[in-house]
Amino acid sequence: MGRIYVTGDIHSEPDRFNTENFPEQKEMTRDDYVIICGDFGLVWSEDRESKRETWWLDWLENKTYTTLFVDGNHENFTRLNSLPIEEWHGGRVHKIREHVIHLMRGEMFDLDGKMIFTFGGARSHDIDGFATNSALKKDYTAGILQPDDPLIYEKLKILRTTNCCARIEEVSWWRSEMPTRLEMLHGLETLKAHNWKTDFIFSHDGPSSSLEILGGGLLSPDPLNQYLEKVKKKTSYNKWFFGHHHVDRQITEKDSVIYEQITRIC
Repeated sequence: MGRIYVTGDIHSEPDRFNTENFPEQKEMTRDDYVIICGDFGLVWSEDRESKRETWWLDWLENKTYTTLFVDGNHENFTRLNSLPIEEWHGGRVHKIREHVIHLMRGEMFDLDGKMIFTFGGARSHDIDGFATNSALKKDYTAGILQPDDPLIYEKLKILRTTNCCARIEEVSWWRSEMPTRLEMLHGLETLKAHNWKTDFIFSHDGPSSSLEILGGGLLSPDPLNQYLEKVKKKTSYNKWFFGHHHVDRQITEKDSVIYEQITRIC
């Protein structure tokens, strides 16, 4: 049976997978997997793959194992979603390389007899002035600028001089960071088709109850967290791993938030 490792956000910096940090790879094969819980970040450049992206993606492709990732909120969704959709191990994927693979939202995969359910996406927390309601609603806030705004550079200058974090839509921020209602419905239909059972769940953000524990009641759940809570209550699973919060912590017996650790789960 293949081995499965999980880790958190890499933000386009996959050097944690060098042989010094991750010596286990020396005995791994293509039938072994490393799963990244979002914010992969190597499909980011605006129009096409940059030289830096090409170098790192080829580096990952040359590893002995297969790299899998769910999407986070820091991905170029225009590019990612323009890739051909393929069927792989029972679910839908985008192949960045033959062995560097994006696991799409609401899919179930069979990895050597272990069933995994995936659901990427999250709301960005690094934008000042981001509205408190869902990105499913078309909110334009002080921290999200439009690329065709004739005053964009003046606004960026003002925001930066006041140490505000700003993003430009379709350049450094995408509405697709948050799932659509159809994606959410698809995820529930997938779980129903599998009798609400899976071995592992991998997502970028976590369910509301996990955020309550993680943030001590200070993190407000958004529609995605609420949706994932519904998944949690309806689904029988062994372990759930999510990233996004830049901390390594076991939250409950079943649920963990993961960042820099590379943990073997089977």
